[in-house]
Amino acid sequence: MSWHVTDAIDERLSFIAEWHGGEWRLAELCRRYGVSRKAGYRLIGRFAAEGVDGLKDRSHARHHHPNATSAGALEAVLRARAEHPHWGPKKLKAWLERRAAGLAAPGVTAPGLVMPGLVVPGLVVPAASTIGLILQRHGLTVRRRHRGRAVPSAGLSASDAANDVWAMDFKGWFRTGDGTRCDPLSLSDLGSRYLLRVQALDRPDAAHVWPVLDTAFREFGLPRAMRSDNGPPFASSGAGGLSTLAVQLIKAGVVPERIRPGKPQENGRHERMHRTLKQETASPPAASIAAQQRRFDAFRQEFNHERPHEALDQQTPADRFCASPRQYSGRLRSPEPDGADQVRKVRSNGQIRWAGQHVFISEALIGEPVGLIERDDGRHDILYGPILLGQLSHQGAFTKAKATHNKPPADVTHQPG
Repeated sequence: MSWHVTDAIDERLSFIAEWHGGEWRLAELCRRYGVSRKAGYRLIGRFAAEGVDGLKDRSHARHHHPNATSAGALEAVLRARAEHPHWGPKKLKAWLERRAAGLAAPGVTAPGLVMPGLVVPGLVVPAASTIGLILQRHGLTVRRRHRGRAVPSAGLSASDAANDVWAMDFKGWFRTGDGTRCDPLSLSDLGSRYLLRVQALDRPDAAHVWPVLDTAFREFGLPRAMRSDNGPPFASSGAGGLSTLAVQLIKAGVVPERIRPGKPQENGRHERMHRTLKQETASPPAASIAAQQRRFDAFRQEFNHERPHEALDQQTPADRFCASPRQYSGRLRSPEPDGADQVRKVRSNGQIRWAGQHVFISEALIGEPVGLIERDDGRHDILYGPILLGQLSHQGAFTKAKATHNKPPADVTHQPG
């Protein structure tokens, strides 16, 4: 039973006063106030021990909850957050579970967490929701604006498995602490999210980008396609959008593909990585290019081998990535113009010879063979490997294709030797 008045403290004081007055037996007094004798005895004892404070309401919560987060788990969560200040509850949970199982701690075989200065045997990792509450209580959460999921264009290749599609882009230049300009080129595998390269270049041009691609191809093999935006050195305004770098890719055995102008969400996985890269390595920038590159290298190691990814079921990119079976020898070979009715070689001025005339095609294709395929209307499609460059009329007028169109075959038209 309970006290039946608005101010329970006054009612309890009145009960104690009448009890000490000696006019009522306890049973009768309890009936008058509508409480049990057990409650009456308890109230008298609390008043005798604590005075008026003993008459106040008390919490009915347990002093010790059997499912409470242990001190070791709490410390592990806070230490993990300090080591990875930009990670959320789901990533921290997955990372702690891997560490507790010894997956990311060489030499650790017994269950338990091992961190610098902290050992928690038999760690039970809290749920992600509990980790979120811990971070919130310690002022370690930052509300983020919701970002919708990117929907790729229907014209882009599927990137479900490793080496289906790689993506390349410049993160955006900035200056290091000593005033030096830094142009970071990034290269990632979209299927596994594996970060293949983050390299600060002296200049953002094809001459500096190609050596990065060449070394990555030698180390990991060839992807089927390489995705980029429409800016130089990845693309040009010429026929087929081909730049010198794109031609080199085709000769290596990789199909270049580009997102639509103004649609960075079509390369959303790579762009999302860029946001994290900037946050963790360049805010603020390092003191020098050498120091900045060390940050990039450390970030790539952590991103690939330690950072869980929700889209990968909280696995790391290294868990999903494998080298491509399409090995790269370093040789660049012009693609065979399969199915072409005629073949023309692009001359030193970017032109081909057609019907007694010189027709300009592209300077990026100087010295390369292009294939001509006759259409039903009498015009000819001109292709370089898998890329449609445009159409050639009866009179020799060349019209560039409005957008890059890849040929339907499932693979590139040649394999480098």
